Amino acid sequence: MKILMILSTPYMVDPRVSKEATSLVEAGHEVQVIEWDRKKDYPTENVAENVNLFRIHNKGLMNILPHDLLRNPFWWYKAYKKGKELYRSGFHFDTVHCHNLDTLLTGVLLKKKYGIKLIYDAHEIFGYMIAREMPSFIVWIAFQLEKQLLRFVDHIITVNEPLLEYFKSISTKPITIIMNCKELVSTEYIPPKTQEFTLIYIGVLHTSRMFPELIDIIGTINNVILIIAGKKENLFEEVQQRSKKYQNIKFLGPIPYTEVIPKTLAAHAVICIISPQDPNNKIGLANKQFEAMVCGRPIICTKDTYAGHLIEKLSCGLLVDYTKESIREAIVTLRDNPKLCEQLGKNAFTAAQTQYNWGKEKEKLIAIYTGLLYDDTKT
Repeated sequence: MKILMILSTPYMVDPRVSKEATSLVEAGHEVQVIEWDRKKDYPTENVAENVNLFRIHNKGLMNILPHDLLRNPFWWYKAYKKGKELYRSGFHFDTVHCHNLDTLLTGVLLKKKYGIKLIYDAHEIFGYMIAREMPSFIVWIAFQLEKQLLRFVDHIITVNEPLLEYFKSISTKPITIIMNCKELVSTEYIPPKTQEFTLIYIGVLHTSRMFPELIDIIGTINNVILIIAGKKENLFEEVQQRSKKYQNIKFLGPIPYTEVIPKTLAAHAVICIISPQDPNNKIGLANKQFEAMVCGRPIICTKDTYAGHLIEKLSCGLLVDYTKESIREAIVTLRDNPKLCEQLGKNAFTAAQTQYNWGKEKEKLIAIYTGLLYDDTKT
């Protein structure tokens, strides 16, 4: 099949999208991607891992408008226009694969134009995500728009059980869970090589992940190093500046996703403190969990979250309250109990080997496209 993927973030920093695209190419499909590169970090066109990438940059009015909410209609139109251009140039895609709600309208328009299949890949509940910053009426519009556009979707992909239940409540379309699991990096547990106890966090720098307070908590704990990496958005500058106050905090800034696993392997444990009051985070699974699993590292996470539920089920980390004291206690516990740290890490590694790895998730993705292809041969 020929597959057109659409996403509103750069492909090069979205490991989920790149894993899906390259897995489909390995299975014999042809994949091209239209993406929204807001900050013009990448060229208009290039090829990565046998996937052709076409980028929409903010130009003209899009560059002047003060918020992405106002830019969205221009993004949808330009992506639709680019999709038609690719089709006319000979890339007669059979399926449009839309990542998240802010691409789905374009996918629906292309489906109506060419009579093709449409996949909606929901990495999160979009309305919950924008509720952190958007007024309630905008959030309501997002929820209503999603319900309406789902009528045109042929298959829904999402990331975990809570999101599966959500989409089952608003749609009768077939749904498949494809988690953000990582490729296995070893057949055996690899112990950390650094001597001083090291924590790592690579991800979103946001108040819902207890930033920047987390820096102050760990910055005052003896014999502990915290390594932080994250993109230039949200609290990037504040995290950068506050990290300079402490000798044991190492802020790396943005790093390519190819460095995530090696840096996680070099640490003793992963930390991911998520607010249980944030609806999106409460039901989500962070990339950090799966990175920790394939590296055989325990993870410190928050109670009363779905992420915490999985950690408890697999016995692969420590759960904490969303408080300074509880977080500090868990860090000290792992620092002072290397055998416990190793055992929890080995439990995480076993979970990755047996179930939580990209090899198993990839099989489900390929099966979806095999089903679509079979449907086409019947019609």
